[in-house]
Amino acid sequence: MAERRVDCKQRVRFSKSGSKVSTPPLAKENACFTLLAVMGLTSQKLLVKESRRARRKAAVRFQIDSGAVYSLVPAVLLRKLGIRPYRKVDFTLADGTAITRQVGDAYFEFQGQGGAAPVIFGERGDEPLLGATTLESLGLVLDPFKRRLIPMRMVLA
Repeated sequence: MAERRVDCKQRVRFSKSGSKVSTPPLAKENACFTLLAVMGLTSQKLLVKESRRARRKAAVRFQIDSGAVYSLVPAVLLRKLGIRPYRKVDFTLADGTAITRQVGDAYFEFQGQGGAAPVIFGERGDEPLLGATTLESLGLVLDPFKRRLIPMRMVLA
């Protein structure tokens, strides 16, 4: 949920497409309010494994974030699957905070199709995210209108 402070004399709404729609001024001149804009989050369950042939696997419900480069899975789960980190990477959160996380490689499956991609070892409080490199590895894109994963148009150029 995104919280935004709105001009004290203006009432603001958002259309279904997410665009801002202004309405007449509020009756009370000094009235201020906080608007909670509910972001359209999409989640999807995928299988995570160490490799394509690995027997150990876990079903993880991810928030799809095509703005994130890498996917994130809790470190405890990755280690149980036998996945080990091989480097540390600095990341910047949406609020500008800098964090460092370990990164390894995992194999992801969705509806029988799979692909390998880098994965962030999530720490306490980190939510599972499905990022752009994993989506590309699986040949998928997020349909922003229907909020579902669809096959990517593969172009060889």
